[in-house]
Amino acid sequence: MIHFDISECKAKIDELEDQMNSPGFWDDIDRSQAVSKELNNIKAKLEKYNKFKAGLEDTALLIDLALEEEDQSIAGEILEQIAALEKEAEAMQLEAMLKGPYDKNNAIISLHAGAGGTESMDWTSMLLRMYTRWCEKSGYEIKTLDFLAGEEAGVKSVTLQVIGENAYGYLKAEKGVHRLVRISPFDSSGRRHTSFASVDVMPELEDDKTIEIRPEDIRVDVFRSSGAGGQHVNKTESAVRITHLETQIVVTCQNERSQIQNRESAMKMLRAKLLELKERQAQELNAELKGELKKIEWGSQIRSYVFHPYNMVKDHRTDVETGNTQAVMDGDIDMFIQAYLLKS
Repeated sequence: MIHFDISECKAKIDELEDQMNSPGFWDDIDRSQAVSKELNNIKAKLEKYNKFKAGLEDTALLIDLALEEEDQSIAGEILEQIAALEKEAEAMQLEAMLKGPYDKNNAIISLHAGAGGTESMDWTSMLLRMYTRWCEKSGYEIKTLDFLAGEEAGVKSVTLQVIGENAYGYLKAEKGVHRLVRISPFDSSGRRHTSFASVDVMPELEDDKTIEIRPEDIRVDVFRSSGAGGQHVNKTESAVRITHLETQIVVTCQNERSQIQNRESAMKMLRAKLLELKERQAQELNAELKGELKKIEWGSQIRSYVFHPYNMVKDHRTDVETGNTQAVMDGDIDMFIQAYLLKS
């Protein structure tokens, strides 16, 4: 059962405030910032709970008043308040599920076109729009770290940084292969096509002490960056590609304004990938961070999006499905995220 422990939150607040009041606390900048951030997050959760509790009590009083006065005129207002409270309760329940060590972190999400050529690249661009819309609705900031456009249309690959509390905790539910079935807009014969794209999600790590990267462990290459579709070619070599020599993991960042910023972002991506590798080596089933490695093709999808001959989006891990495909493509994917977190 998922619950929100108020007494535990209050005790944690007292503990953190005691730390902040201890001598020499502010001498360690990294530690003081981390503790301050944790304290603010817990206080925000407690404030959200108190606001919800107050709303619940106000609605209960309104219901009692309506019954006592036999006044049906405020029934609409009561129903609106109940609907709003239900939505808040669902959001709080979803947040309470996030107990993993990296769930609070920012997320790095990468989309890659799979089997299907131009079709899959167009599908990848549709998923990019879906996640962008979800982030906007959820109040997350998005930064594009790397972008490779398709030859004819769509996106070959794109890497995004999603900034905000619990970004990784929510988006980890989206890791896997996503399958699209539709009438192809690129097929003059109007035939039905199946396309695939993979979604990889990693937590962003800020100087994780368990992931050591020495200068001699990497090779750094710089090159000229370009925007989507080859536009806005940069006249300076600001794009950065980092290769981890031992594992041959390669990360690229080209969308920041300077080489220094691109290097910093690329190092964050590399730390995240090395963390994945470490988790995979430590756990045979690799269930916590990476999940089962699958080819981007038929039979390996976690979710199917069907636009023809009927409309349906179905998550194969939870069996949650909806016929409102347009809403899903507009970023309404919380139903899938919530079901995944409940099952995990």
